[in-house]
Amino acid sequence: MDTGLKNRVAIVAASSQGIGRATAEAFAAEGCKVAICARNQVALQELAERLRKQFGTEVHAEAVDVTDAAAVHRFVEATVARLGSADICVTNAGGPPAMGFLAASLEDWRKALDLNFLSAVHFAREVIPHMQQRRWGRIITITSITTKQPVSDLVLSNAVRAAVVGLVKSLANEFGKDGILVNNVGPGYTATDRLKQLAKTRSAALGKSEKEVFEGWAADAPLKRLGEPREVAETIVWLASERASYITGQTVLVDGGIYKGL
Repeated sequence: MDTGLKNRVAIVAASSQGIGRATAEAFAAEGCKVAICARNQVALQELAERLRKQFGTEVHAEAVDVTDAAAVHRFVEATVARLGSADICVTNAGGPPAMGFLAASLEDWRKALDLNFLSAVHFAREVIPHMQQRRWGRIITITSITTKQPVSDLVLSNAVRAAVVGLVKSLANEFGKDGILVNNVGPGYTATDRLKQLAKTRSAALGKSEKEVFEGWAADAPLKRLGEPREVAETIVWLASERASYITGQTVLVDGGIYKGL
């Protein structure tokens, strides 16, 4: 299936590992030029070299703190200068720590807002003017199933990621006239380092082994398994493609059916 993405420029945040890395790989496989950022410069450079070698694509890689608005500005401007545009922007960041409401300090809330909400704002502010010039653009946020179904002990994620959905809907409504589609992808329990951290926390809280925690998550999904990062990545590529040209303002769950609502 032709996605219509060849030679588009895709920005993927937090792409040194996990879902972000798989997403960068998936866009490169479609013939996109890719701009990748994360805090781990060594991992970024390793990924950049592999993408160039495997897919023959142009890659801009830069260590960026996505909570720093000025750093995001410099990264997007460098991407446009080097690769020619900013057609697609996938916002992404590590999730906030697992904890209950009374355990969360005001500083925890501020950090969660900076990392998981304002980072999306920073990228949107930078890429939308470039997309308006071309009258074509795709902004896709990566959040979590928590935007539809709160998860116990993830109060920070439950609250802050819901704000991202409000942002997505607002941007979709305001900039649809400019040919910009804005959507959100909510992964369920996906086999990443982040999930390993959550399993460790849940294991300590419940007195179960981490293996039992993983098995419980898998058993709760109709597909009876965890998701793979590539499965989330392929959904993101589809939303960015011409095959999804009439979809905007939506949250697409990639959760193996674990969401219990209608």
